[in-house]
Amino acid sequence: MSNKKIDRRTQILQALAEMLESSPGARITTAALAKQVGVSEAALYRHFPSKAKMFEGLIEFIEETIFTRINRIIQEESNVMSRVEMILTLVLGFAEQNPGMCRLLTADALAGETERLRVRITQVFDRIETQLKQVLREADLKQGLRPSMGVAPCANFLIAIIEGKIRHYVRSEFKVKPMDIWQEQWNVLAQNLMLNR
Repeated sequence: MSNKKIDRRTQILQALAEMLESSPGARITTAALAKQVGVSEAALYRHFPSKAKMFEGLIEFIEETIFTRINRIIQEESNVMSRVEMILTLVLGFAEQNPGMCRLLTADALAGETERLRVRITQVFDRIETQLKQVLREADLKQGLRPSMGVAPCANFLIAIIEGKIRHYVRSEFKVKPMDIWQEQWNVLAQNLMLNR
C-alpha cells in the first residue's frame, strides 16, 4: 500500500472525527465529508467501501489506543487502587482529547447507521468493564482487598460513571469536560470502593 493511500485514509478519518466534533448532533453525510477532505465522494469510496467502514476505522483507533494503554497500566502498576484510577482517568482523558470520538462512544453519531457499529461500541465498554473486573478480582489475592459491593457490581458502577461523564460531555456540546472535578470525584469513590478482607 502506498504512503499516499495511507495518508488519504488517515486524512478522511481525521476529517470525519473533526466533523463529529464541530457539528454536535448533526448527521454526517458522505457529500459533506468529501467536501471537508477536498475530494469527490467517489474518491472517498475508493478508500472506504461505505460510511460504516469509515466509522469502523475510528472505532478501531479508539480500541487500539485505549486497550494498548490499559494493558500497559496492568503490566506496569501493581497497586489495585492506582490501576483502577489510571484506567478510568485514561478513558476520561482520551474522551476529553477526542470530542468527536465521544459522539461514537455514546452512539450519538450512529443513529440511522448499521447495527454492527452500535454493537462494536457496546463491546468497547464491555471490554473495559472486563478489564476492571480482572483488576478488582486480583485485589483480594495481591492486597487483601475486596470491592465493597462485589466485583461485578463494582465494575459496572465504575463503567456507569465514565459513560455518564462522556455522555454529559457530548450533551453539553463539549463544554463540560470529563476531567473537570474528576480528582475530587475519584477521591470520594476511592474511599468507599474497597474494603480490607
